[in-house]
Amino acid sequence: MGRLRRSRLLGIGLIALLGGCAATRPVNPPIAQVEPQAGYRYEARQARTQDTGKDTLIVLAFSGGGTRAAAFSFGVLEFLRQTQITDSKGRAVRLLDEVDIITGVSGGSFTALAYGLHGEKLFDIYESAFLKRDVQGEIVSRTLSPANWAKLWSTAWGRSELAAQFYDEILFNGATYGDLIRGNAPMILASATDLSTGSRFVFSQNTFDVICSDLNALPLSRAASASSAVPVVLSAVTLTIYRGTCNIRKPAWTAPFLDAAAPPRPAARAIRTLKATQSYADSVKRPYLHLVDGGVADNLGMRSVLDTFELIEALSESGIRTPFDNVRRIIVFVVNSLSEPATNWDMSEAPPGPVARC
Repeated sequence: MGRLRRSRLLGIGLIALLGGCAATRPVNPPIAQVEPQAGYRYEARQARTQDTGKDTLIVLAFSGGGTRAAAFSFGVLEFLRQTQITDSKGRAVRLLDEVDIITGVSGGSFTALAYGLHGEKLFDIYESAFLKRDVQGEIVSRTLSPANWAKLWSTAWGRSELAAQFYDEILFNGATYGDLIRGNAPMILASATDLSTGSRFVFSQNTFDVICSDLNALPLSRAASASSAVPVVLSAVTLTIYRGTCNIRKPAWTAPFLDAAAPPRPAARAIRTLKATQSYADSVKRPYLHLVDGGVADNLGMRSVLDTFELIEALSESGIRTPFDNVRRIIVFVVNSLSEPATNWDMSEAPPGPVARC
């Protein structure tokens, strides 16, 4: 019996090893030429939906916070769905239908991306498919399964890729950013953190232009996995940088911010973001980009919003047109899922440890 058991275990191990030998991460494809009016970016969405004349911009910012954040942000979507308002033409509309942009970080990115993909259908499937499911337990179970050990040992395929596969199975069904373009949902801006610099990385074609890559082909599950890749617990999600292959040039409007001795004010935040993005310029010295949980750089998902507003103000003062020139009112709903843990640590000589004391 002992020999038979050992033989079976050895057989299982060999099958897992052979099954995982060819495990490689999904590779984001390059683009040959930047097309400023194409791809998943706000300008292209504006042109397609013909909402260039809107004078009110409504933004939802979904924070990080695991399943709690996913559930809280979903509750906000349900509330906005049930809230009736009168639009500028005197029509009764749902407040949810007036939302223009949704930012999502970590747990909040799942709700944002899932709504962008499924739209109204999300309200029928999200609770059973994701919120009431033991997502963490199932990922742990797959991590401990011998069938995945060889893949997980690969330097090119980590725990976040395993998680992305699971997210795809239960929520995203093989969808990519190309599928978001075809929908009528608000612009979804999920974000992660650049592990090397600590700067924010937003999943939009504007950012992917800089690394000369096609966001349309990126699975939504990988974006969600990167946005929620808690360091140490999950591995980083890796993208390939192809900078120099798509004839990209810095837009003329960036010159006052990046090249001038005295850049315009008030744009300090936006300038930092522009400079961080330019760090992807040399694909020889930096051929890869490793992304982790977006909450490391911005757990509220508000920095993208604030940077954009700051940039718009500076550009307007310089006489440069932007996609937001007709906007007169901006409404931002910040969905902050931050909990309030005990902070009486200073009452004890012992510092807080990895496991909370009762």
